[in-house]
Amino acid sequence: MDIKEIQNLIKFVAKSGASEVKLEMEDIKITIKTGSERTEVTYSQPAPMMAAPQVLQAAPVEVPSETHKNITTNDLADDSKYVTIKSPIIGTLYRKPSPEKPLFVEVGSVINVGDTVCIIEAMKLFNEIESEVSGTIVKILIDDSSPVEFDQPLFLVDPS
Repeated sequence: MDIKEIQNLIKFVAKSGASEVKLEMEDIKITIKTGSERTEVTYSQPAPMMAAPQVLQAAPVEVPSETHKNITTNDLADDSKYVTIKSPIIGTLYRKPSPEKPLFVEVGSVINVGDTVCIIEAMKLFNEIESEVSGTIVKILIDDSSPVEFDQPLFLVDPS
């Protein structure tokens, strides 16, 4: 049901002299109450149900123990010295202020506290995400125009 149909329904109810009309369909509930001087409309639509995220597990891959130890040790050492900038909200991440403008940050960019690193669009609102740490961008963990979840890592920053 679109807005024109709802407006026509309101006009019809107002002209009919009915004091209250309730309309329930599969996905919409509309209640129209008319009084002596005012008309009150309640329009509700259930929120879409989101499927539970599926967890995919990769099959274990056999790696020689020396190589496995080196990779794990190096990865832990590298990641532990970096600060992660995470998404504060759910939405769509944009790395540019507009399509024709340059990226906010790239790998190697030096940032300061308060610098905008990206924009996340949530419900048609564009929220500038500012850095809470100074340093150098080491890794970008998300692509431009990608959906992001709350607390999802976006950037790795070397604070030194």
